[in-house]
Amino acid sequence: MLYEQLATDLSAAIEQGALRAGDRLPSVRRLADDRGVSIATVLAAYLQLENAGLIEVRPKSGHYVRTRQSDHLAEPRVPRRRNTAFRPSVSTAVARLLEANRDPSIVPLGSAYVGPEDLPIRALNRLAAGIAREMTTLGVAYDPPPGLPTLRRQLARRSVTWGLALHEDEFVTTIGATEAIHLCLRAVARSGDAIAVESPTYFGVLQAIEGLGMRAVEVPSHPRSGLDLDALEDVLRGCGVRAVVAATNASNPLGAVMSDEAKQRLVRMIERHDVPLIEDDVYGDLVWSGSRPRPAKVFDRGGRVLLCGSVSKTLAPGYRVGWVVPGRYQEVIERLKFSQTLGNPTLTQMAVAEFLASGGYDKHLRRLRRTLGGRVEQFRDIIATEFPEGTRVSAPLGGFVLWVELPVGVDSLELQGRALERGIAIAPGPIFSARNRFHNFVRLSCGSLTPRTVSALSQVAEMACRLAGRTSGARSVA
Repeated sequence: MLYEQLATDLSAAIEQGALRAGDRLPSVRRLADDRGVSIATVLAAYLQLENAGLIEVRPKSGHYVRTRQSDHLAEPRVPRRRNTAFRPSVSTAVARLLEANRDPSIVPLGSAYVGPEDLPIRALNRLAAGIAREMTTLGVAYDPPPGLPTLRRQLARRSVTWGLALHEDEFVTTIGATEAIHLCLRAVARSGDAIAVESPTYFGVLQAIEGLGMRAVEVPSHPRSGLDLDALEDVLRGCGVRAVVAATNASNPLGAVMSDEAKQRLVRMIERHDVPLIEDDVYGDLVWSGSRPRPAKVFDRGGRVLLCGSVSKTLAPGYRVGWVVPGRYQEVIERLKFSQTLGNPTLTQMAVAEFLASGGYDKHLRRLRRTLGGRVEQFRDIIATEFPEGTRVSAPLGGFVLWVELPVGVDSLELQGRALERGIAIAPGPIFSARNRFHNFVRLSCGSLTPRTVSALSQVAEMACRLAGRTSGARSVA
């Protein structure tokens, strides 16, 4: 719709700094004339930006870019380099987090999920129900690798929006991106091998490395620009790593986006060292402003980049629909997939393929990006006003999680325990490190904004303030 496009354009101008805090937006009538749209369209766009927390109305004055408390927050510090391979041991701590999330009475601030009110679950379920009624033999046959042709065809069409022109035969469908990453690790490395990962990195990557008996070498990542490529170069030269795992777009937990220049340098680097890159692009569709950023796979000429993705963060986590574009590792990935799970559930794949073919996905994405971008800023504002002095918070460019560095006197594992006693789950920093670092960090999910989640966040702030008064028992990022 016209007002959505206008809101997207203005939001991008704000995020990129063309419109800054305190700037007055054009009057409704002037903007309507400039854009050739109705006054009602401009009002709807301004209302959407106001609901997202980007602008405010000043009586008898007009619309202004909102000055946010979070604009004064410092970003988390970048961890120091430690070019040593460690065996991760995060599964026990992650299990505690997952166990808490299974309890419906717990407020899941630690889980990266989007609230059901923002996902097209009903539309997907209607598609699935219709498919099941029409295909009476559905579920009789297996769906062996490379997976459902109709889904792979739709993914190939969507790859054009990623900056690629992939053929459907280049995709292998998987049970979510988690299985895709697991298959990739098995395809390129063996037990005991070292894998270079971002620091901090998604705990699911560390769990996979741990479960396969591999070791992880942590490479520092910057909250905005992502993987430190100079540090990675040192690791590739001296640590004998067999693969690199990185999220180049809206990384988890930082929300960083690497520039095209950095992605190209990254690909040239792995080519030079003949090391594969497992690229986790699960948040690529959720970068808020501008066009969808390209994955590093765009610059791959030798098939060394294995691109992983899913619809778990954008459409339906429970459908478990993912994929991998394995490049030169296609044959081995298909064999491993068959031996590991034989195939994928057919019904959910068909429903996702139908939804993608209907054209509703792009409209849904535009709405979801605006919603999540505004929601993250609202969470950052609460953190800026209620968390202890000295707190640092990421300023992500996409996704819906925040990486929070608390004062050194706050131990996130103790904070997690106290929060659970109040029915709140948070993700403590050490599960994002193979070396058990980040004891004064937490990851918070902004995927759902309700009075319940706001209250829970305020309670976490209160507990953090109490712990911040102590001077012992916690460790910093070092």
